[in-house]
Amino acid sequence: MTVIAMLSVAPVIEDSMSGEVAKAVAALDDFDVSYETNPMGTVIEADDIDTLLDAVGAAHKAVEGDRVSTFLKVDDKRTSDQRAQDKVDAVEEHLGHEAKRIREE
Repeated sequence: MTVIAMLSVAPVIEDSMSGEVAKAVAALDDFDVSYETNPMGTVIEADDIDTLLDAVGAAHKAVEGDRVSTFLKVDDKRTSDQRAQDKVDAVEEHLGHEAKRIREE
């Protein structure tokens, strides 16, 4: 079984949040999870829900501030073992091309 989640942890501040977000991402390294950060959050994969939630808790606690906002969306597909990349690959198969486009400036 693989549990996939989208995680976003950030302090509620006016200045740049990147340093604090980096602390949250770095906290994931202490756990047996895979992750990939994108501009809107971090996709995390774990073998079980307990490992995933422990990692998410550590990421949340790693961010300093008077107020911390955490968003977590979990896909716990219990009947099969599907990786996050498998989900992207399935969409790209229907599209007929990579699910990515960069606008020309």
